[in-house]
Amino acid sequence: QVVLVESGGDSVQAGGSLRLSCTASGYSFSGNCMGWFRQTPGKEREGVAIISPFAGSPYYADSVKGRFTISQDNSKNTVYLQMNSLKPEDTAMYYCAARVGLVCGSYYYTRRTEYNYWGQGTQVTVSS
Repeated sequence: QVVLVESGGDSVQAGGSLRLSCTASGYSFSGNCMGWFRQTPGKEREGVAIISPFAGSPYYADSVKGRFTISQDNSKNTVYLQMNSLKPEDTAMYYCAARVGLVCGSYYYTRRTEYNYWGQGTQVTVSS
């Protein structure tokens, strides 16, 4: 059974930092495409940082480029999202997603529909 568990969400002031973690179990972690998405009420879930091992460097949405860093530790089956210089507009529920048993090619999978497993989400709130 594939399970993704996020942690690290919190309430911080603008300019602060947080590190989100997503620990995976139930499948072979390394070499898989994974991503961090976020969603606010009434809006579509958007991909903010994507690891696609055969596509090269990670993908970042323009809104987070230069402030967020995605990384993974295969020994811990964990993917991280380091978020610096947080802004109030970063406030959202953050979700970890994985493509398990699907092709992970030289492409950035940035759409919600391209992932078949999701964590439960962790809330990030940034106050001004």
